[in-house]
Amino acid sequence: MKAFVTGGTGFIGRRLIDNLLAAGYEVTALVRTFDRARALPPAVRTIAGDVNKLASLRLGLRGADALFHLAAWRAPGARPKDQPRLARTNVDGTRQVLELAGELGVPRIVYTSALSVYGLSPGRLLDETHEPKSNPAGAEYERSKYRALCEVVRPLQAQGLPIIVVCPSLVFGPGDTSPVQRLLRAYSRRRLPVMLAGDSAHNWLFVDDAAAGHRLAAERGRPGETYFLAGAPLNFRQLFAAAERATGLPGPRVWLPGQLAGLAAPALARLNPRLAETLRGLAGPPGLATAAKAERELGWQAQPLDDGLRATMAWLAAEALAEAQAAEAARAAAEREIDAG
Repeated sequence: MKAFVTGGTGFIGRRLIDNLLAAGYEVTALVRTFDRARALPPAVRTIAGDVNKLASLRLGLRGADALFHLAAWRAPGARPKDQPRLARTNVDGTRQVLELAGELGVPRIVYTSALSVYGLSPGRLLDETHEPKSNPAGAEYERSKYRALCEVVRPLQAQGLPIIVVCPSLVFGPGDTSPVQRLLRAYSRRRLPVMLAGDSAHNWLFVDDAAAGHRLAAERGRPGETYFLAGAPLNFRQLFAAAERATGLPGPRVWLPGQLAGLAAPALARLNPRLAETLRGLAGPPGLATAAKAERELGWQAQPLDDGLRATMAWLAAEALAEAQAAEAARAAAEREIDAG
């Protein structure tokens, strides 16, 4: 099987490539620059370009048995002025990629949407029968993903293109750069004694499980269908209790009301829009979903949350050690320069 992956140097995309290679796929990845391709395994064929350059897309898609379209501009804290770039990449770029895949007859197309475009779910679990929300609770990024799904993907599915949609929930794991990872990093370094919004809940999905879900969607999914890759539904108190079990590190001991996050978000919107967006997410009601359809039709199963947390914390510990060693080396070098002077 030959797979073409857009967004292969991203958080999920990088792990998807590992998963595909382990399953015997030949993988070609679209990269913005060959410098970014250095992080990929040597077995991966790379093509420099982006989702708005037809020549590079055509080269990668020709002869592909499966397309995995993950490329998107993820911009925490994006403002309305960022809408043109979000639309160019997440909406127009998606149209270019999927239409070309249809033109070239790629038999299996997996598009990565986001569970967040389905909005919040107070008092119930979302499933694939629910409709996306035209004004998702998240931010500009979620709005661009909503447009891509409703204005591009669904019409192309209706035209007969063999597109399968996967919607990962909140993804965590080694290599993440999201606000969630910053919380876990602070926790791993014992710098999180106080936490907001203990009752704020999400589906927590380990990145390797997200990658496996993409491959299984290509192999077993039904064209025209959507699959929620929803991890364990836990609030923050439960998440840090699981992290404490997995690592032995103490979790936050003081929990402040989530309403404080909601009150602080507007004041920070101009000064720190990324933090303001994170606080709005903490303050809101849960957006929880079930993965029953993916489990039933794809044979997908998320691993125990403790295993994913343990792997993530080990990676964060190695990161902290490397930073400390680099700082010590820099200090020693500076001392040698002083002595030589």
